[in-house]
Amino acid sequence: MKTIKFLAILISSFGLSSCAPLKPPVIIKNGTVENYKYIFISSTNSLTSGSGATYGGQYYSSSKSVNPSDVITGILSKEGYIRLPELKPELADETIIVNYGESGRRNRGLGYTIEVTIQLVSAKSHALICSCTAEGQGETEADDIRKAITRCLSGLLSKGN
Repeated sequence: MKTIKFLAILISSFGLSSCAPLKPPVIIKNGTVENYKYIFISSTNSLTSGSGATYGGQYYSSSKSVNPSDVITGILSKEGYIRLPELKPELADETIIVNYGESGRRNRGLGYTIEVTIQLVSAKSHALICSCTAEGQGETEADDIRKAITRCLSGLLSKGN
């Protein structure tokens, strides 16, 4: 009887942990981004990740790639920001420096999440305008990063915050 109870508790806790939601994005706002027109983002390396499975004795695989600076540029360009290839002193008043980094991993059920942090910094004063930390989880690490960046920037750019 003890074994059955133990197995029931173990299965229940595993089931609950695998369904645990992603943590909400953590947003810090020290200012507004509305007066800025340009962004400068350092280049990042692409990440390629894959997944595979065996079906009927045959191995099938797929791979996905993500370049974090390209994802960030796409989202911010859609919001009307213009990416500069280099910092220009004459545009410093209207330029945001975007910093990106992976800031953690967390086990979640059968997989894990990847957490990213994005900072928006004034090119003129080098003061932190705002930052966000969010996690993402998908089929591959590339999916995790793309989802985390999207959740992060959605939180930063939403009008309600």
